[in-house]
Amino acid sequence: MKPDRLDRDIQFRSLTPEQREQLMIQVAKRYYHLDMTMSDLSLELGLTRWQARRLLTEAKETGLVRIEIVPHTPRLPGLESRFEAAFGIKEAVIVPSTGDQDSALVLDSVARAAGQYLSGLGKIPAIGISWGRTMTAVARRLPPYWNEGVEVVLLNGSMNVRYSGPQTNNVAELFASAGKGIATLLPVPAVFGHASTKQALEHDPTIAAVLDFAARVPVICFGIGAMVQDSVLIQSGYVSLQQHELLKRNGAVGDILSRYIDAEGNIVDPELNARTIGISLESCRSRVLSIGIAAGLEKRDAVLSCLRAKYVNVVITDEATALAVMGSRVLSR
Repeated sequence: MKPDRLDRDIQFRSLTPEQREQLMIQVAKRYYHLDMTMSDLSLELGLTRWQARRLLTEAKETGLVRIEIVPHTPRLPGLESRFEAAFGIKEAVIVPSTGDQDSALVLDSVARAAGQYLSGLGKIPAIGISWGRTMTAVARRLPPYWNEGVEVVLLNGSMNVRYSGPQTNNVAELFASAGKGIATLLPVPAVFGHASTKQALEHDPTIAAVLDFAARVPVICFGIGAMVQDSVLIQSGYVSLQQHELLKRNGAVGDILSRYIDAEGNIVDPELNARTIGISLESCRSRVLSIGIAAGLEKRDAVLSCLRAKYVNVVITDEATALAVMGSRVLSR
């Protein structure tokens, strides 16, 4: 056995059950739903062909694959594969919707799936995250020791101007605590009153170092926000209801990383964007994994915008939202 083959086999045998199941799902979807060859899917997933065949065999032996892919967690692999093919992304994680579309239950279901997905990625040294309700829900669903020793960095400013509900700006600390790692914070407001203030802080050595780290981390994860009046940007005091309505009239369909975008992923208000601190949206396109999380039908247009602009290459959402996004794509052709 060649040395490099031996090294990869050692890593392969050290996978946790959750990580192994994630790999089995990815191999099976590519082989059965996307008609990829064993050689191509092995290359894409960083496996040897022997490892890929072994995972596929194990998937069938354990009942994970029968006539269709049947994961042991509540997911919809068939719809996931269609979604991935429709938008050309690396991965979709879609949880079933029920008749009762209570928003809190939908968010919890999506957050639980996101926590499982992140814990199944294996040992990643660092991850960049946003803050807000969605990411807070994900943080609370991360398994203990989900990625031991991970370094978590905030991608955008998080200090609130005012407080009007459950805390949503301590997500990095929650992620790091669950992984027994450390958090690198960006202890400044998300939006400043003047662009010159933001520019001056960006040149501060401490803030500049955090922004540089956030710009380079290969895996990022963020919530996708809708144009609703109880958004965290409004509740945190950054945007007034009047500004919110003006943004909608000017074409805003949602926000990511505290930046408002239109249907094509373009910045809606350049002046507001100039006062917003954090990574650029363009930098999302260069990450190994750029994971967007959205729960609820009101997120449909914002998710579709992120996909069009290629800000995400992994989407985690619910069945109803995924179907609505796919339906909107067909209608917009």
